[in-house]
Amino acid sequence: MSGASRGNIFLDLYGKPFSLSRLWGVNGVWYTTIPSASGRLHRGRQVEVARDCQGLPLHFTAIGSQIMQDPAKTLVSVQNLSKEYSRGQTAVCALQDVTLDVKVGDFCAFVGPSGCGKSTLLNLVGGLDHPTSGSIAIENRPVTYASAMEWTRLRRELIGIVFQAFHLIPGLTVAENVALPLLLKGEQGTAVAERVVEVLRAVGMDARRSHRPSELSGGEQQRVAIARAIVHRPRLILADEPTGNLDSKQGADIVKLFRTLPQRFGHSVLLVTHSEAAAAAADYVWHMRDGRLVNCVRQEA
Repeated sequence: MSGASRGNIFLDLYGKPFSLSRLWGVNGVWYTTIPSASGRLHRGRQVEVARDCQGLPLHFTAIGSQIMQDPAKTLVSVQNLSKEYSRGQTAVCALQDVTLDVKVGDFCAFVGPSGCGKSTLLNLVGGLDHPTSGSIAIENRPVTYASAMEWTRLRRELIGIVFQAFHLIPGLTVAENVALPLLLKGEQGTAVAERVVEVLRAVGMDARRSHRPSELSGGEQQRVAIARAIVHRPRLILADEPTGNLDSKQGADIVKLFRTLPQRFGHSVLLVTHSEAAAAAADYVWHMRDGRLVNCVRQEA
């Protein structure tokens, strides 16, 4: 552990600029002490302020007790992205020349008919597939040609994924399912238990922590899947048709939950959906057709 002088980095804290005059880093995670509303320091309190891929502190904003990156920063940049598949002797273009930027804290929805390229785009951004051409950058770091091991690390540290199917492990309790990403990172002890409780409370499932997936409704299982996706404090949440297996009420509840993630934790959310009602909760709605982005609508809060 080593100290570093970083006086040119500021928080917008309680409506006033506050210089982070001292940060220290451990394994690429940066910490500081912050003042309370009265201006007094929290003695001995370590507050995580950054988890940059390259271990570099950036600019942050404090909202309540949460500290997050400057909302003006681009988290994901996609440039001229295309994906082709071979079907016999025929080349099928699933994605064509897609370009977009996602800022920190953005909630973006991608809508369109089946086969329009929505899920393909999400899979490429999450490193679950490889583009035919174009580029992807996360936190200004080129990842287009990242190795499988590098993508695994990115998903372990920076990306959380929620699928239409819940993919919970039947033999584990709710709390054990949620803890898995932390255990895979090598974390253990009370820190894991505290983080699991935090996210289960955030998704309204703390009271069900000892239940098995088979004892939960579909909506409850998806809430647990969301908790598992955010427990390692990723910057980016990818959600592929997360309401597809739910009834209309459960689906609406899940969309409301996704709406709170940028506000509460500073996550950026990319949501793929067929539902215009689900997309209505997003900050930006991208319409897709035949593998292309047709237009983007910014919605009023």
